[in-house]
Amino acid sequence: MAEKSRVLVVDDEEALRYLLSTELAAEGYEVETAGDGDEAIEAIKQKDYDVVLLDIKMPRVDGFEVLKFIKQNKPEIKVIMLTAYADVKNAIEALKLGASDFVSKPYDLEDILTSINRALGK
Repeated sequence: MAEKSRVLVVDDEEALRYLLSTELAAEGYEVETAGDGDEAIEAIKQKDYDVVLLDIKMPRVDGFEVLKFIKQNKPEIKVIMLTAYADVKNAIEALKLGASDFVSKPYDLEDILTSINRALGK
């Protein structure tokens, strides 16, 4: 049996974290969550993930800082940015910093799954 892809969902909105992690687990992913950038960086230091779904706007440490940390320390992790602030400037900035993709909230589960599969080369 193929090993499950490990996904870290990082968002300061608890309801969104719960919903997204539940949906991804139902699709066969091994999912963990973090409520902010600090938690995300700690989780990434402790474990290996295949994909990080990362909110841009969070208190204290934002998604861009977490993205920079991942690219410097674990560049093999694919990062998909999530944001309610779906403007072109953030999308371009995220892609320049090394994000694989960009999905705006409210998201469509199919869009997220397509992004994850594309990032993982499936």
